[in-house]
Amino acid sequence: MNKSNSIKYLLLTLTTSIFISETLVMLLIDMLPPLLKWQESLLDATLLSILVFPAIYLFAFRPLKIQIANYARSEAQLRIAAIAFEGQAGIMITDANANILKVNKTFTKLTGYSNKDVIGKNPRMLSSGRHDANFYSRMWENINNTGSWEGEIWNERKNGDKFLEHIIITAVKDVNNIISNYVGTLTDITASDIAAKKIKHLAFYDPLTGLPNRALLQDRLKLALASTQRNELHGALLFIDLDNFKSLNDTLGHNMGDLMLQQVAERLLANVREIDTVARLGGDEFVVVLENLSEDVNEAAGQAELISNKILEALSHPYSMVIHNYQSTASIGITLFNRHKKNIDELLKQADIAMYQAKASGRDKQRFFDVQMQTNIENRVLLEKQLQQALVENQFILYYQPQVRHNGQIIGAEVLVRWRHPQRDIVSPLDFIPLAEETGLILPIGKWVVNSACAQIKKWENKTLTQHLQLAVNISARQFHQTNFVDEISQIIDHIGIKPEKLKLELTETLVLDDIDDTIVKMTALREIGVHFSMDDFGTGYSSLSNLKKLPFDQIKIDQSFVRDIINSPDDAIIVQTIIAMAQNFNIDIIAEGVETEEQRAFLEQHNCPTIQGYLFGKPMPIEQFELLLNAKPNST
Repeated sequence: MNKSNSIKYLLLTLTTSIFISETLVMLLIDMLPPLLKWQESLLDATLLSILVFPAIYLFAFRPLKIQIANYARSEAQLRIAAIAFEGQAGIMITDANANILKVNKTFTKLTGYSNKDVIGKNPRMLSSGRHDANFYSRMWENINNTGSWEGEIWNERKNGDKFLEHIIITAVKDVNNIISNYVGTLTDITASDIAAKKIKHLAFYDPLTGLPNRALLQDRLKLALASTQRNELHGALLFIDLDNFKSLNDTLGHNMGDLMLQQVAERLLANVREIDTVARLGGDEFVVVLENLSEDVNEAAGQAELISNKILEALSHPYSMVIHNYQSTASIGITLFNRHKKNIDELLKQADIAMYQAKASGRDKQRFFDVQMQTNIENRVLLEKQLQQALVENQFILYYQPQVRHNGQIIGAEVLVRWRHPQRDIVSPLDFIPLAEETGLILPIGKWVVNSACAQIKKWENKTLTQHLQLAVNISARQFHQTNFVDEISQIIDHIGIKPEKLKLELTETLVLDDIDDTIVKMTALREIGVHFSMDDFGTGYSSLSNLKKLPFDQIKIDQSFVRDIINSPDDAIIVQTIIAMAQNFNIDIIAEGVETEEQRAFLEQHNCPTIQGYLFGKPMPIEQFELLLNAKPNST
């Protein structure tokens, strides 16, 4: 092998072993002829290989290999950067003067603007107009001081839609620490903002009316209380409850009830000031918080009264219920507050108490809270507990008021419940029946009265002196409107085993007219088994002759309000005569209550009212006294 071939062989072997590219090897081979001519006079090929090629590797090939590796790494980093640039966030790069140099595809997707649309322009082209100059001034001040800014900005898309974006703006500095570029990263958070606002709205606003709910009301009240302490002005809390709202739901349905509640909310908002708060607690209960009333308590009360009267007047107008017009009223309780510390629960409780006082006064009224109201409500709570205990311990008894003919013959009695209180002796029905009605305790009490009256009839049925007697029992509206009322009365009669005609149920005019079709069904069912009915307080309601003809009454009771002035009032005398004549025409028995004088009795006898009841013949009395009275009347039978 000649020297030239040996050198080529060695060169190829060495360069291959150190992973030098073929291009570089061929370059060196082309350089060998002059080199070989020179080295023939100095050294042989082997010596040249040993000395020259390590030097070539160290000073030429190795740095070149390092550069190639570095280039490969730089290329990989650029690929990563390119992928990152086209990520899920919008990116905008500007120069030092905030002129846009480049945007990514996500930016175009978010804004609708392409690279061509924005290159060379200022980002203010995206402005929605919702932020003022001060906002942007503070933003750039922060960027210049800290090198970055992060926050939320409302911007505008190319099509004009506004959107909320979370943006991070970062300043880029060169080797001389001078800002060369700005990079903005944009994320559309409109949907999440809407969702967050919706969640917040559900947490603090009533979904039906859009009014603040109890939670937000408490926050507003805290602020109002704090305000009164600062400015020493009074505030007022109005607790509003719609009158007879349940009957609307029951008759027209809950959809109509919801429609009315929405109209109530609109009327409340229209009759208060912008600084005031209107909230819905739930159901048909609303609260109004009045702020910045007078410093003088009397003037503040007058201002609160004026606004509450406006509200009452507004709520009394007819409500449009699609195909119905519905008229209703409201009751309002008012309590004032000022710099003297009161907690929110106490204020709500006071206004609630005052509202119930307004209802007790006849509804469609407003009442202010006072200490006596608080005392009354505490007594009411105590009385309710005692009523429940009275049922458990059988503290109720029946009193009997005679019903007689003009000759003094006792034909029956009206039974009246009394409460034999352990500490208060006998409690009048006027003191506990209204509460029993309100709390629902009238149902077990009413059932006990019917059951006890039937038991007394059973005791009398085999005694000559009492077997002809008929007992009249007052039935409350709440009791009568139970779906199982007919079954309940029938079961008591069957269980005790009395003659049904000895039991007479007294119903008021307002009760029977509340749902006349249901009344007719129930009365007819009980009349078929022999139970008798008397219309109580006749003349005080709005009974028409057509309604009276439909209802299967055995008797009409003339109300004592007409009997009281029957001698001195020509109008009352005419009313009584008319009622008597009408009953006779319908072949219905008639009885007058409240007869206290002989003159009244004589007038009724003269005008053919056969049966009477009143203090002239006896007050309501325990069973023992009633039976003594029976024994004292030789013509009782």
